[in-house]
Amino acid sequence: MTMTRQGADATRALQALEDSDPTVRLRAALAVGTTPDPCFVDKLVERCAIEPEFFVRDMLTWALVRHPVDLALPVLLKEVRSERAQARSQALHTLSKIGDRQAWPTITPALLSDADDEVAKSAWRAAVLLVPEGEEPALAAVLAGQLGRGGPTTWLSLSQALVALGDVIVPALRAAAAADPRVRAHALATEQLLRDPDTGFESAIEEAKRVVALSGAPGTDDENRADR
Repeated sequence: MTMTRQGADATRALQALEDSDPTVRLRAALAVGTTPDPCFVDKLVERCAIEPEFFVRDMLTWALVRHPVDLALPVLLKEVRSERAQARSQALHTLSKIGDRQAWPTITPALLSDADDEVAKSAWRAAVLLVPEGEEPALAAVLAGQLGRGGPTTWLSLSQALVALGDVIVPALRAAAAADPRVRAHALATEQLLRDPDTGFESAIEEAKRVVALSGAPGTDDENRADR
């Protein structure tokens, strides 16, 4: 009878994850994470791919993290290859929360440069958490190739990921600073954030744009190169 009751509870929880009311889905995800069971893993990952509410997706991720790594990891590693952008993004986000470096080979250059900004941002965050010791400079070079991409929130996400790698990013930033003005401004702002983490990112961007603009004015190139 106990097993039957547990099975019925699991069935109700799985059904509730698809309820039209996001509050019901949230409570269901909380219940699933509170009492982990192998039967929940596939459904949690599946729901992450289509759940429209951020706060519910966050609870789904928490519920997945509560399950044994050896159960969740294979399903998530498969999901990062999904054709659905949200599926890739949420799988990467969950992998970053699990923090198991077995997932590192899955963080490919293709994911780090994914055409979908949310996927790319999730990949950047996961990469800096999972990168093996000694591979930080190579990762910094790949991330620096994304400088100048997207809008302000994407710039901030990339800069934060780069700064998390530490001083090893400086050569990659200096190399990127020789590129077009937009990339150069982003590189300079990121280096400023590395030097002074308390600097407001918007202020760092504005200062970097000013420096880039001045470097294009007559008689200022040598001075700006000296400053670098």
